[in-house]
Amino acid sequence: MPMNLKGRSLDSALNFTTDEINYILELSQELKRSKMQGLHTNNRPLVGKNIVIMFQKDSTRTRCSFEVAAADLGASCTYIGPTGSNFGKKESVEDTAMVLGQIYDGIEFRGFKQSDVDALVKYSGVPVWNGLTDAEHPTQMFADYLTMKEFVGDLKGKKLVFAGDIKNNVARSLMIGAAFFGVNIVLCGPKAQWDIVKNGPDHKAVYEACQKLFERNGGSVEFSDNKLEAAKNADAIYTDVWVSLGEDFSLFEPRIQELGAFQVDMAMIKAAKEDVIFLHCLPAFHDDQTLFSAEIKEKFGAKYPVVATGAMEVTDEVFKSKHNKSIQQAGNRMHTIKAVILATLGY
Repeated sequence: MPMNLKGRSLDSALNFTTDEINYILELSQELKRSKMQGLHTNNRPLVGKNIVIMFQKDSTRTRCSFEVAAADLGASCTYIGPTGSNFGKKESVEDTAMVLGQIYDGIEFRGFKQSDVDALVKYSGVPVWNGLTDAEHPTQMFADYLTMKEFVGDLKGKKLVFAGDIKNNVARSLMIGAAFFGVNIVLCGPKAQWDIVKNGPDHKAVYEACQKLFERNGGSVEFSDNKLEAAKNADAIYTDVWVSLGEDFSLFEPRIQELGAFQVDMAMIKAAKEDVIFLHCLPAFHDDQTLFSAEIKEKFGAKYPVVATGAMEVTDEVFKSKHNKSIQQAGNRMHTIKAVILATLGY
């Protein structure tokens, strides 16, 4: 059933209701079917609309998804990269927001501080879409659960395991999504991180909000520091990079020490359901074919066997297996982002 979300911003998924989140996911499915059937060329409701996408952090998938989504819908799209604006440097976030709101019908922001997204929402006067901050990654979350739904069926009651840095933005968004969709999510990582997820000053309110949603929608969030135990009966296993874009290279060694025990390998896959799917928001360090992973292999491979091949958060064997659905997951970014744009611009 159509739902009026005109003028709304996707700054945080928690600012939406369960019905609204489910509507966006259902709209994503509808738009994907339309595109697969070639029907999207006959319906471009956003002709004459203009959106801008602002990136403090580069991303292949987020940029391409927004640009193609806008084009399919008939809107123009302006890209502003990390060096293409004085945002927060020579011009305040508030001033930038007010100016962009005079020119564009919608603003996407991908960067660091959640407060920057909040300021864009407050001062621009147009819908703002969070393409990633240190706090949350809501557009990724929609693609994650659309992919799960396609491969494992109805989401309610399904088991998703996230292995690695369980306090990061992707893990948090997956927990939020699980609470909306009734998924049982297991966060598998260091015990100290679980304490942060539940009680950290920037985490506690989100954890408590999710608990209320779980009570209403079903599902649960649990913790494990044993990846093989966590993987039992899992429908999906998800991981993310150990060091995010923008973080210093010096963090790799301590992250290898902290997170190496949670690398997704075939032992973990075999401990799950036979048809378990593997998910990753990409890019993934699964071999030595990137500059970073080659350097990790050279510097730390002898000292830490877990990265001896250049693979970090996931092994090459898993990534190249039939279980890997991260490529389809990346493709779903475009369909879910299209749904977010369409719904919040009021069409």
